[in-house]
Amino acid sequence: MLKDITLGQYFPGSSLAHRLDPRTKLMLTVLYIVILFCATSFVSYGLVAALLAVGVKVSGVAPKALVRGLKPILFIICFTAVLNLFYTPGDELASFWIFTITRQGVATAFFMVLRITMLIMGTFLLTYTTSPIALTDGLESLLGPLKKLKVPVHELAMIMSIALRFIPTLIEETDKIMSAQKARGADFESGSLLDRARALVPVLVPLFISAFRRADELAVAMECRCYHGGQGRTKLHVLRYQARDYLVLLAYAAVLAAVLVLGRFGL
Repeated sequence: MLKDITLGQYFPGSSLAHRLDPRTKLMLTVLYIVILFCATSFVSYGLVAALLAVGVKVSGVAPKALVRGLKPILFIICFTAVLNLFYTPGDELASFWIFTITRQGVATAFFMVLRITMLIMGTFLLTYTTSPIALTDGLESLLGPLKKLKVPVHELAMIMSIALRFIPTLIEETDKIMSAQKARGADFESGSLLDRARALVPVLVPLFISAFRRADELAVAMECRCYHGGQGRTKLHVLRYQARDYLVLLAYAAVLAAVLVLGRFGL
């Protein structure tokens, strides 16, 4: 299960999605989320699904990588679907004990599952096609106006980038610790849910020790390189918008307008 968590991973490539400005990809992700939450019908969700399919095709990321990333949150998706299925009021279709299935509940559960699935897959494309360094530069540039309000934009962007970068590392470290303890006779898969939770306690101690050790090593490495924040720092690669960035942003804006128009007419 741990190997299925792909958040924070970066897949190097030379596709159009990889070549887009990181600021553009951050804005596209926000636009995609807005479009997804504005969709209300089969037609508008079909339009969002087509947009996601084009994004996956352009990025060159294997669809199975996106599907694999959904496995860790499969329980949340199913739980959300069940809640919407049985507790949405409307025209009754079936009823048993304290549960009632309505026509509106079926539609709400379906759209909710579709929304969560496409939300996760769409946002994963951001980290799959953008390196942590590029994400840091893009986020710092977009939040640049906040510097006038004395907000430590560079430090915040660096913290978020480091946290995102170390998610795959900590997952890999956890998998190694669990494998080592399994070789010594530890059992993480049998027993009740409480027993499994207790079995994970011995994993937390070496994991925290490893995380603190890595943090200390990173701090020492940054000090050795004379890192003192963003004051006076320059960029090796200066971010510049290209024509493709404007075209893609325009395309997403057109899709958002189309979804809003479809929603106005109930489609």
